Amino acid sequence: MMLICVSFQYQVGQLFSVAEASKNETGGGEGIEVLKNEPYEKEGEKGQYTHKIYHLKSKVPTFVKMISPEGALVFHEKAWNAYPYCRTSELPLPSPPNEYMKDDFFIKIETWHKPDLGTIDNVHMLDPSTWKTVDVLPIDIADGNQVATGDYKAEEDPALFHSVKTGRGPLGPNWKKELLSNADCPRMCAYKLVTVKFKWWGLQNKVENFIHRQEKRIFTNFHRQLFCWIDRWVELTMEDIRRMEDETQRELEELRKQGQVRGTSAANDD
Repeated sequence: MMLICVSFQYQVGQLFSVAEASKNETGGGEGIEVLKNEPYEKEGEKGQYTHKIYHLKSKVPTFVKMISPEGALVFHEKAWNAYPYCRTSELPLPSPPNEYMKDDFFIKIETWHKPDLGTIDNVHMLDPSTWKTVDVLPIDIADGNQVATGDYKAEEDPALFHSVKTGRGPLGPNWKKELLSNADCPRMCAYKLVTVKFKWWGLQNKVENFIHRQEKRIFTNFHRQLFCWIDRWVELTMEDIRRMEDETQRELEELRKQGQVRGTSAANDD
């Protein structure tokens, strides 16, 4: 879970930041390819469905590259965003050479967004035996100690950032306590449940632990950016976001074909 001081406009901020972060992670033949981005309705649930392909050859640790056939580091991501609930599934490309993994590898991320400070226990309503196996890792976006040295950017530090348009920030060391004493200050907690399966004898624990570390790293960096980009998204409408997503889809195609590999590296996670 993570604690974030943002308003009811969080959904807009989230979608804006996903588009911007996607561009920051794409270039040099790698990154994100958007196949579908469309509304869906199923069994009474309404939201936005996205289907993306991640090209990750240089964004995985060396030990994974060594065991992966050429072209294997390509993954599908299918997401159903029925805010405030969202779920995402990530799978290897279901065709050769990734066909060998079949049902033995998947990543599932489920998120509940609640207007609180992370006080709900077992928000995903897991059965008691499963809940006992869950490691709860609170993420404080203002805590620089939770950021990898190579990921730190002063312009994306909520402990330094001040929003001109909203007056929010910087977030001091006691910002959560200050929120409790100010009922008018908006807040949001994103409760994320990450499930990883990598069934490969001798590598299962190493790969699953690596993925969990990377997901925590991504959540941390992404939500720090979201807060510090607030002046760029706080006045946007959902119509603005959908238009921006269409533009981003076309831009990602161009970015993948040119320039250098950009974004998060796994070099320090071998």
